[in-house]
Amino acid sequence: MSSAHMGPAVVFDQVFKAFGPHHVLRDVSFSVPAGKVLCILGRSGTGKSVTLKLLMALLKPDRGSIWVDGDDVTRLKPSGLSKVRRKMGFLFQDAALFDSLTLYENLALPLARLTTKTQAEIDFAINGVLSEVELADDKDKLPSDLSGGMRKRAGLARALVLEPKVLLADEPSSGLDRITASEIDELLLRQKRDKGTTILVVTHDVHGARRVGDQFAVLDKGELIAYGTAAEVENSGRDTARKLISEDYPA
Repeated sequence: MSSAHMGPAVVFDQVFKAFGPHHVLRDVSFSVPAGKVLCILGRSGTGKSVTLKLLMALLKPDRGSIWVDGDDVTRLKPSGLSKVRRKMGFLFQDAALFDSLTLYENLALPLARLTTKTQAEIDFAINGVLSEVELADDKDKLPSDLSGGMRKRAGLARALVLEPKVLLADEPSSGLDRITASEIDELLLRQKRDKGTTILVVTHDVHGARRVGDQFAVLDKGELIAYGTAAEVENSGRDTARKLISEDYPA
């Protein structure tokens, strides 16, 4: 799937966000080309998750513009915002599944609410995405019946079932062993390769970030202190950025 437009899929332009006296983001600017993976790195409390919430328009910046697939989400009315959000998938840290619904029902919910698909088309979409994340035999299970790694894959399946142009992943390898984390990394890479999805990943996992990332943004005390390839960040001259992207530095 190729991008319908030549511009970047995501743009932050001079974005500033504060909560009272606490400046979370200070005039942050970056862009993510369509079909690429951006990994956002930084110590705890540096604005990484706020960046994703701003992108989803769950928060509004105090100033600046945020563009998703050609639309400035800071200026959209609710109807326009709903349309843009349908282009985005969200993989939350805790997978964010409904405990009382089976895996199938969790995936069917957004398809039934947000699309005009027939029941047969919904079945086809769910079976396809569950096969992609290797959960085809688990669709009748409740989230409580799934292991941590399976829940993460189930959360990814729900994020992908609407075929988003942009996928946002908040700590996708959090709480997982290295082997399971690598499986999640591989699923993200496959999504980029096979579907051309633009992916933004907030992570503390340097090994995973270096494996999946095309570009890296390093936030520190609300400022974007380095941006570019792994090599560019390592050579940015900022000690914090170099440490955060170094595989030899303890997380």
